[in-house]
Amino acid sequence: MSVREDPQAQPVRPTMEDSVAAAGSELIGGPVGRRALLGTSWWTPVRIIALVAIGMFALGMVQKLPCYNGGWFYGATAQYTHACYSDIPHLYNGRGFADDLVPYFDRIPDRVSGGMEYLEYPVLTGLLMEVASWLTPHSGSLQTREQVYWLANAAMLMACTAVIAVCVSRTHRRRPWDALLVALAPAFALTATINWDLLAVALTAAAMLMWSRSRPLAAGVLLGLATAAKLYPVLLLGPLLVLCLRAGRWRAFWAATGGTAAAWLVVNVPVMFTTQGGLHIREGWKQFYTFSEERPVDFGSLWLIISQRTGNPMDDVNTYAMILMVLACAGVAALALCAPRRPRFAQLAFLVIAAFVLTNKVYSPQYVLWLIPLAVLARPRWRDFLVWQACEVMYFLGVWMYLAYTNSGDQHRGLPPEGYQLATALHFAGTLFLCALIVRDALVPDRDPVRRDGSDDPSGGVLDRAPDVFVLGQARRTAQYEGAALTDWGADRR
Repeated sequence: MSVREDPQAQPVRPTMEDSVAAAGSELIGGPVGRRALLGTSWWTPVRIIALVAIGMFALGMVQKLPCYNGGWFYGATAQYTHACYSDIPHLYNGRGFADDLVPYFDRIPDRVSGGMEYLEYPVLTGLLMEVASWLTPHSGSLQTREQVYWLANAAMLMACTAVIAVCVSRTHRRRPWDALLVALAPAFALTATINWDLLAVALTAAAMLMWSRSRPLAAGVLLGLATAAKLYPVLLLGPLLVLCLRAGRWRAFWAATGGTAAAWLVVNVPVMFTTQGGLHIREGWKQFYTFSEERPVDFGSLWLIISQRTGNPMDDVNTYAMILMVLACAGVAALALCAPRRPRFAQLAFLVIAAFVLTNKVYSPQYVLWLIPLAVLARPRWRDFLVWQACEVMYFLGVWMYLAYTNSGDQHRGLPPEGYQLATALHFAGTLFLCALIVRDALVPDRDPVRRDGSDDPSGGVLDRAPDVFVLGQARRTAQYEGAALTDWGADRR
């Protein structure tokens, strides 16, 4: 069988199809030759990528050293001017872990939390935080314990990083080297230990790997666990819904949905209900959802720019954000059903999560971690990825310099509001740039780098090479859908 008939026959070499990757490879000896013996060494792509990812994570830890050695504990702006802020050490004491309080069950005193009565994170993330507190000695100074707590969390987040690298490298069987984009992403290293997002990102990456292997139930279980760690992964059921509608793969969709619901309930039900004074939902469990609903516009969001420029506090921001999100999802659904060829799962997954962060009332710097693996699977092109990453790094620096400005009193050392608004706009522009390219790839499959060798949807699992049964618009009148499972997009056009 030829390569064109079987796109899984040979691995794709990025240095042979990506000019930026080829130029970058000169640092290590240049592009791989056509006579190279691949697959004959212990140094497989997956192992190399995992080690590179761990190495970059370690460099991100080194970047936090100015804060570890004092910035988190002394001076009002040191953690901002060095761009090394992290929630982790601050919340060790601020959420009661230093006092052995049990998350969701024990109320946090106001003197400790500053008004947050319970932990404002989903249950599985709360469990990770609690495990790290068990690994932290409860003797010695508070500063030492906070440092150890950050190290314990960093160790577990490093394991999550390795999982992400391995899962992304295995999701597209022929394109393992694409995951090097994840491993080398500068925004990944800079934001990895700001918060606990990598747990949800790792579980989501594993869920996508299981879906690509046509194991929808396992994918659903992992997606449910990811949703128990962070809310955003449940949004991936939306792309699966419209793609399974177009392909008629309802059994796989319901298996994934059922697995998601079951896994989420298994994690949450033991914490959700209390029998004190009758059976009702525990206040501690609700804290995450009430906090998400009630928090005002915050850093990184479009709404904060509008609020700062107009003086409007944006009290109705939840309504505006919901309307924009619904419209964006409707657009993604229309793209899924009307595109000339069914879009790939990773493409729609990126677009939906990007719509969520762009319309949300807060776009924290670490939210880029949600998008990086999806971006690599959706559009594995070094130039476009690096342009987007440059925008994210600029925003990463901008938000901390703005906080330095607002916390330095009359000295105003840092970035003023106008500069921060520009950094936020650049932050948005980079994400929208990548969204536009992915939409174009879906509408013009010849431009899709994954499909240019004749592949269909390597991360699609049961959707890969499946014929369409329900389409809308001009696609209904396209002859290529009358019997054929796919067109060899771009196979002879490079």
